[in-house]
Amino acid sequence: MSRVQGWIGRLGTGLTRVSRTLDERRAEVEREEAAAAEAERRQSYEHVPPPPDHPPTVPARPDPAQAVPWGMRVAAEAGWRLLILAGTLWVLMRIISAVQLVVLAFVAALLITAMLQPTVGRLRRRGVPRGLATALTAFLGFVVMGLIGWFVTWQVMENIDTLSDQVQDGIEELRRWLLDSPFHVTDKQINEIAKNLREAVGANTDQITSAGLEGVTVVVETLTGILLAVFSTLFLLYDGRRIWEWTLKLVPAAARPGVAGAGPRAWRTLTAYVRGTVIVALIDAIFIGLGIYFLDVPMAVPLAVFIFLFAFIPLVGAVVSGALAVVVALVTQGVFTAVMVLVVVLAVQQIEGHILQPFILGRAVRVHPLAVVLSVAAGGLVAGIGGAVVAVPLVAVTNTVVGYLRTHSQEAALRQAPRPRDAAAGDASPAADPVEPAGPPPPAAPADPAPTAE
Repeated sequence: MSRVQGWIGRLGTGLTRVSRTLDERRAEVEREEAAAAEAERRQSYEHVPPPPDHPPTVPARPDPAQAVPWGMRVAAEAGWRLLILAGTLWVLMRIISAVQLVVLAFVAALLITAMLQPTVGRLRRRGVPRGLATALTAFLGFVVMGLIGWFVTWQVMENIDTLSDQVQDGIEELRRWLLDSPFHVTDKQINEIAKNLREAVGANTDQITSAGLEGVTVVVETLTGILLAVFSTLFLLYDGRRIWEWTLKLVPAAARPGVAGAGPRAWRTLTAYVRGTVIVALIDAIFIGLGIYFLDVPMAVPLAVFIFLFAFIPLVGAVVSGALAVVVALVTQGVFTAVMVLVVVLAVQQIEGHILQPFILGRAVRVHPLAVVLSVAAGGLVAGIGGAVVAVPLVAVTNTVVGYLRTHSQEAALRQAPRPRDAAAGDASPAADPVEPAGPPPPAAPADPAPTAE
């Protein structure tokens, strides 16, 4: 046992000695590695350049607005301005829709005034007092318009029975034509269509009745609009100049000269449009009315009056009135007469579009056909038939006003531009002295006649 203990003691002593030797060796290796690292670090420091006297300049970050591309910035600038304009137009349209009756009545009064004001001016030049000239012109104008409406109503009531019989005969003739036509329409199919029409009318009786009740409201609103238009026309004819001068006072002083010059030109454009439209519509009504009269189409005179009235809606009105005349001829006189009426309508409208309108209206109210179609469609969607009637004159007047204001601003910029330094003060040659275009007349005493002036 003592031998075993001695052997274990010697083994422990030997292990202790080996562990101490390993620790010393590890410490020596660590010292050598530290010395090598220190030597390498010192060697690397010898190749590092000395620090500069001043710290390097770090470029600042660019302005965010400058970092955005120029095209995108322009698009953004235009975009928010367009949004503001769209919001303004939306609010304006909401206001107009809220007082639509008043706006349409006033616009109708403007159109009537543009048609009657030259007569007031002629009477004033002959020495007639302003009040009497206004009263005579307005009385004769409204009497003529009332007589036209009464004549159309009287003609329709007088011919309604005959027209009803002719329509029934025409429907029967159309039925026989369909039976004998190459479309292979059978009597059973025609009866089925008639039955469906009767059932549709019977199923929508309540809607038809409510529409009739709403028609009473429409009649009341129409009478109210007519009265407003009559009173507005009287005041515009009698006191148009002072109304225009009062309106100019609401314009900012900086923009007043341009507006004062644009107003008379806009009024001349509106007057030319109304006169030209009346003349063209009268010619259309006379020639188309004579054509359908000689073709023995019933109610030729009321149809001619409808053609005259619908001519105030450019493009669309001519199509609607011509289609109405063709349909009446078809159901009363047959297919051949309807085709002849269509030929007459197309011939007169072609003469109107290519000869009458360019010759009568001229360049004063020239509007591109695409602008006419879009404006009529937009006016019809916004305000119905009234909006379609006033859409084209509104576009024509706006075109005149914008063109004049653009020219006026260019002339004002030329007047305010500094003279060249090398130009002699006394040199009157065109090369030395820039041309000074004639500016618009001052608001207080415009050279052009103010709107609705005597």
